Amino acid sequence: MIIDTHSHIYMDEDYPDDKAEVVERLKAAGVGKVILPNVDLSTIPQMHALADTDPDLFSCAMGLHPTEVKEDWQSVLDEMFTYLPQRKYCALGEIGIDLYWEDDFKDIQIKAFEQQVDVAIQNDLPIIIHQRKALDECTASLKKFDKSKLHGVFHCFTGNIHEAEQMMKLGDFVLGIGGVVTFKNAGVAAAVKDIPLDRIVLETDAPYLAPVPKRGQRNETAFIAYTAAKVAEIKEMDVDAVADATSKNAMEMFGL
Repeated sequence: MIIDTHSHIYMDEDYPDDKAEVVERLKAAGVGKVILPNVDLSTIPQMHALADTDPDLFSCAMGLHPTEVKEDWQSVLDEMFTYLPQRKYCALGEIGIDLYWEDDFKDIQIKAFEQQVDVAIQNDLPIIIHQRKALDECTASLKKFDKSKLHGVFHCFTGNIHEAEQMMKLGDFVLGIGGVVTFKNAGVAAAVKDIPLDRIVLETDAPYLAPVPKRGQRNETAFIAYTAAKVAEIKEMDVDAVADATSKNAMEMFGL
């Protein structure tokens, strides 16, 4: 069994007509569980709708994506937090700081991130962290909290082994390895070789970052099989052993 710890296959704009087929393909690929992280207020109904079609297959995470943090972030978070008592969520996510395109909203991204981390701690939930060109900022924010209460995933890990070690020292964190590990010049493979297997979970970030040989296409959860195979190649292990180990990591982290 493989667990996809990060997929947005619920999004109507990217999967307008074929969600059922996407789900059938992921099952055929051996995926036994999919975590659906939220993006903003508009994506909550879509996320819940897909999760409700198969609660044993799908688990939801509630959060405000950093690129969606705008001037109204506080009222958005207040509304999001009202959902937490209504149903079971496996994490707060995806949350974080993204300074790739611009840093105009940097200060409020940091505030929104820290508030969501605090709520995750209050609810004993892991966090799914999106950081892009913002590792120093994320590190500074996380260091404000009790390290023993921090746990979760650094989603879409694309760094080197030194950055991996920095992330793992901030709390009980694992690293989300996705399709980028299959990209020839990405450099992630070198880090993955040295990251302990018990600190790795697999993800797709569908519809983004499809792995080789599907690179450039719309990504979907079934393609996680290519990522698992690449990690197995890097680690010089059997792919089933990688699938089992990373799934065990995910189950323990998210309480699945």
